[in-house]
Amino acid sequence: MTGNRGVVYQGAGRVSVEDIAYPEFELKDGPGVNPDNVGRQVRHGAILKVVATNICGSDQHMVRGRTTAPEGLVLGHEITGEVVETGPDVEFVKVGDLVSVPFNISCGRCVNCKTRRTEICLNVNPDRPGSAYGYVDMGGWVGGQAQYALVPYADWNLLKFPDRDQAMDKILDLTMLSDILPTGYHGCVTAGVTVGSTVYVAGAGPVGLAAAASAQLLGAAVVIVGDSKKERLAQAREFGCETIDISEGTPGELVERILGSPVVDSAVDAVGFEAHGSGKKAGQEAPASVLNDAMDVTKAGGSIGIPGLYVTGDPGAADEAAKEGSLSIRFGLGWSKSHAFFTGQCPVMKYHRELMRAILNDRIQIAKAVNAVAIPLEEAPEGYQSFDKGAASKYVLDPNGYLGTG
Repeated sequence: MTGNRGVVYQGAGRVSVEDIAYPEFELKDGPGVNPDNVGRQVRHGAILKVVATNICGSDQHMVRGRTTAPEGLVLGHEITGEVVETGPDVEFVKVGDLVSVPFNISCGRCVNCKTRRTEICLNVNPDRPGSAYGYVDMGGWVGGQAQYALVPYADWNLLKFPDRDQAMDKILDLTMLSDILPTGYHGCVTAGVTVGSTVYVAGAGPVGLAAAASAQLLGAAVVIVGDSKKERLAQAREFGCETIDISEGTPGELVERILGSPVVDSAVDAVGFEAHGSGKKAGQEAPASVLNDAMDVTKAGGSIGIPGLYVTGDPGAADEAAKEGSLSIRFGLGWSKSHAFFTGQCPVMKYHRELMRAILNDRIQIAKAVNAVAIPLEEAPEGYQSFDKGAASKYVLDPNGYLGTG
């Protein structure tokens, strides 16, 4: 057994890198752990030495104090690692394998997993369907922004890279397979993006940029990315996207300047519940604004993919209804336009193998698209601060020096 260090939530606006327990094949009590999971045996699990683990916008929601996450929670659900130990029930995963970990924890046995709905597995979280590492109300599985991490149901969950040397050459791309690339891709697939589509992506953070790159991969004719942060919009233009600054007008008005029409075929909400208004209301928090703008800008009969996070508990919300996840959505507008809405976490396993092949065969350069920047684990607090200020970067933590930051 060796030591372990990880990124720990210390309350609103604060994280620190602390000594934490080395993983064992049994769930222990701790911050956020459902009592029904304490003592749960994980004979089917694997312990990984973490190669890369990323800071996600969903983590940032917690760190801002915008969820009910408990202090002391070890963060991180975007994990790529090397297998260093396997439980006695693991048959196919081997020590030394280099693997990607879907952020969804799933059992592979329940009715939802068997229909590829791994984002709502019924067996891993006593609180609700679906689970994730290091996240509030997700069962208490320890996060992966650490040197070592435990992955349950290893034979089912882990995606092995076929060639170690090839994988390490593209590791900054492959680390995006754990969440943001499949999530952005899922947003586009559920929005119906296809060859020749016009697409509006709300948000130029890492998931929005991943969605924009995914729309291009799917054959979209025009991809328009909206945000108010100029640095992030510049990053979207770096790989061929059109951009709109939503502080200058409504998305419909600005889209019309590009397309000659105020509507697109498909829209993707890559912002979520901490959304702000557009035009004259730019800068004001308005949690339903992106959803309403998406309905306004999407053609009749179009679809809206919603990978952006929405929560049932937001103590920092602007109004009492929003604190419980109740938003003032213009549902009548969406109904009248016969829109289709697709919400929820991305079922990563539905897409990650094919996206891995796209990366390994140079069909998508996702690390470049999201401006991946590797930093040491010990600099995680600075990474969180920079990301929170709107940096046009995807911060990749390097806990064990595989990425050469140490």
